[in-house]
Amino acid sequence: MRKTLAIAALAGSMAVTGLALSPAAAQASPQSAATVVKWGKFFSSDHKAYTFGKTWKSGGKVFTKWYGVDRPGGKKGWVWFEVYQNGSWHKFNKAWDGKVTGAWSGKGIKKVYTFTCWAGKFDNCGKKYRIY
Repeated sequence: MRKTLAIAALAGSMAVTGLALSPAAAQASPQSAATVVKWGKFFSSDHKAYTFGKTWKSGGKVFTKWYGVDRPGGKKGWVWFEVYQNGSWHKFNKAWDGKVTGAWSGKGIKKVYTFTCWAGKFDNCGKKYRIY
């Protein structure tokens, strides 16, 4: 009984002095693991190139690591990213021939879409997918 009264008195004094912790603040460790979304294989419309990768958010930044593969033969594969960042849309792309690994990151990102093309920036483009 004394322990119960002591705990109640301590809890009451902490609440009165503003030292009580909210349930979120009382957790032993903050959320440290970012959720990683793996995506792909996203093919060009002719299936001669594809991309895959992973996207995650950490420390207020969105990170994307991607891989591109295309059939050899003198033509390039292209990956496009459409990013909604800080209230406006931005597009960028990267070309490769064979296999490639790339990465990018940014703050203020709310949405990310990607698609893959082969034999030109705007040729044989596949379906657009949301990856973040």
